[in-house]
Amino acid sequence: MEQDEIYLIDLWRIFSREWKWFAAVLVVVLICTYAFAHRAKNQWEATAWIQIGQVGQAPSGQDLKIESLARVLERLQMVPFENEVMNSLGVSPDSAEARLYRGSMKLDPLPYAGPLIRMSLRAYSPQEARQFALATVNQLHAIHQQLEATPLKLARARLGQIQADLRDAQAERDRLQQAVAPAGKGLQDPLLASVLLTSKNTEIRSLELSRSDLVDRLSTTYTYETSLLGSVYVPEKRASPNLALIWGAGILFGAFLAGLAALARNALRRRVRA
Repeated sequence: MEQDEIYLIDLWRIFSREWKWFAAVLVVVLICTYAFAHRAKNQWEATAWIQIGQVGQAPSGQDLKIESLARVLERLQMVPFENEVMNSLGVSPDSAEARLYRGSMKLDPLPYAGPLIRMSLRAYSPQEARQFALATVNQLHAIHQQLEATPLKLARARLGQIQADLRDAQAERDRLQQAVAPAGKGLQDPLLASVLLTSKNTEIRSLELSRSDLVDRLSTTYTYETSLLGSVYVPEKRASPNLALIWGAGILFGAFLAGLAALARNALRRRVRA
């Protein structure tokens, strides 16, 4: 304890003797901190939640999503994709706004919530941040529209074929019902007509189930486009620069450098005396 107390006393003596150096270095660091805090551009952060679209009718064992979560994450981080987003807004890919957009984009996958992707990015104004987020979702939506066109076309063609088969089967059933009627003359063997009618009813029920299942899968519950879930959120408070954090770090770093300067000056003074 005695050595600690002496060591603290020695430090106090050093700092009291070299206070000018301590103060000078601290002031210089604080001036630099002030300049940085006031020259840094204001940045706002936008947060958006992206819902990946899907087509309810897909081959057995295949993902219903238009594009897997991992592929969407990779696509959103591709520089060509981000440049296309900037071009769609008339912003040069080499501009400061585009560089901030690419450098600040953060993607947080939420596989058990849809899946969803929580995307955050920054811009130099709240309006620009919201605009960049919307343009990103719109660009992804346009790409997914092209990818889902063929599966949707095939599913709707299958639905049309099922409906056509169902109409033919219902017409054939009506003909068979007339044949098994007491006054029917469609078939000479009423027993055969009855067997065929039973088979046709079974076929109709199967087609109706297939049609109902496919209609449900093509409804908005199971088939929907890639879209923005809710609205883009941009807080009123800017995300950067954080003045409290900057000044706190500046004061701590300045005190550290000032202490080193005072110790170095004291060591130099002692060497000169020796």
